Amino acid sequence: MPELPEVETVRRGLNRLVKGHTILGTEVRWPKTVSNMTPEEFDAELTGRKIETVDRRGKYLLFRLSGDMTMVSHLRMEGAYYTVPAGTEPGKHDLVTFHLDEKVDLLYRDTRKFGRMTLVKNSELGQVPGLSTLGPEPTEKDLTFAYMKEIFNKSHGRIKPFLLDQSHIAGIGNIYADETLWQSKIHPKTHTDALSDDEIKVLRENIINEMDRSIKHHGTTVHSFTNVFGEAGEFQNELEVYGRVGEPCLRCGRTLEKIKVAQRGTTFCPHCQVEKD
Repeated sequence: MPELPEVETVRRGLNRLVKGHTILGTEVRWPKTVSNMTPEEFDAELTGRKIETVDRRGKYLLFRLSGDMTMVSHLRMEGAYYTVPAGTEPGKHDLVTFHLDEKVDLLYRDTRKFGRMTLVKNSELGQVPGLSTLGPEPTEKDLTFAYMKEIFNKSHGRIKPFLLDQSHIAGIGNIYADETLWQSKIHPKTHTDALSDDEIKVLRENIINEMDRSIKHHGTTVHSFTNVFGEAGEFQNELEVYGRVGEPCLRCGRTLEKIKVAQRGTTFCPHCQVEKD
């Protein structure tokens, strides 16, 4: 599943390609892709609206449209956007076409068909499931130490699934949870309330820095992620622990191991990341 850096990469690409374009009409070939209305209603609401900009919140893309409307798009496992000349025949997995002015079509491709689009008035954004409960963005400004200390001390859960819960911190998925825990020398099964203030500070800094680094490398390609230009992300070449089970730890040289934490495959160093009692 694309995580925050990948979605941010898509957002930046979309703004380069479709910002300022007017939607002339739409074709929805998989009705379930639109979660809150019929394809006919979707087309009627979108036709004639201008794409003013594309924002992001956590792993959600927010197409800001004229007339105080927003289309919320969650890519889920395999969703992707790309542009083609108007009239191009859609492929087998191209579920939605947005016909734009200036002879451009924006296609939404999703081989797994898990992605969803929700069109709402701006005043109703807070009612969109998932989006309304997101925690702060992993940035220096939004993710404060005081906030992290409060939520960590309130919980007794394991740190890995805690980080994956989008209501705590927006945008962290399996890859970046493994990476930042390794960087912070925290075992993925450590209970959140067992962390010291210094450990929380280090983890916070690593989360912010890792997200920033990954965005600069256009995200991570592990399976099929590409940006809107069809280019793969490059951050997989920078990963220090994720996907490296059985290889030497880059810090101590011990063999990296893989375990299940909350049903998620988790790679860690048994020497650097010692589980607390």
